[in-house]
Amino acid sequence: MADTDESPLPGAGGLSGFFFTFEGCEGSGKTTQVELLKEYLAGRGFEVLVSREPGGTAVGARIREILLEPGHAGMEPLTEALLFAADRAQQVTEVILPAMRRGRVVIGDRFVDSSLAYQGVARGLGLEAVARLNEWAIGGLEPTLTFYLDMPVEEALARKSGEGHDRIEGEPVEFHRAVREAYIMLSKLYAHRVVVIDARESREEIHARVKRELGRFL
Repeated sequence: MADTDESPLPGAGGLSGFFFTFEGCEGSGKTTQVELLKEYLAGRGFEVLVSREPGGTAVGARIREILLEPGHAGMEPLTEALLFAADRAQQVTEVILPAMRRGRVVIGDRFVDSSLAYQGVARGLGLEAVARLNEWAIGGLEPTLTFYLDMPVEEALARKSGEGHDRIEGEPVEFHRAVREAYIMLSKLYAHRVVVIDARESREEIHARVKRELGRFL
């Protein structure tokens, strides 16, 4: 699709583009589905931009190093939440909003739901507190649609066995179970935009489901 202001997409929040996000526990296959969707939409002529959390900007890359460094195991949960919000604020301002204003489709590999699940619930900071922090950081931007890839934690972590683990991936399995439970709760709380998909299905089956859901918008 042409990248012009004259032919805007009827997107969310008064912006001319769309913002689709993928969420899930470590090893759920988010990044694979992000890339498949990017290729699919680009093949249909859409201007597509992928945002990754944490990171995605020069500032965000530095924040990512701090957040994921295994040697920073003693990081306070509040510090973690603030750093994720700072990374998100930079990316929304520098990357996501400018792209949406130009009618592009933005695909997010994680967004606010991650902070609600990881810091709000699993870290015990509270959903309301983390939601307020991120509301301030991003000005209320909400995804058009969110795909939550769900699967048992043990199976998801087994996919990453043999790989090097960052600080968050290396948390105990109980932590990751709490994250999954939080995501399930969020999928009900935000049922108007969250699509739950069984991540144990094949990558092709998951991608086909994603495409069917996007048919409502594109």
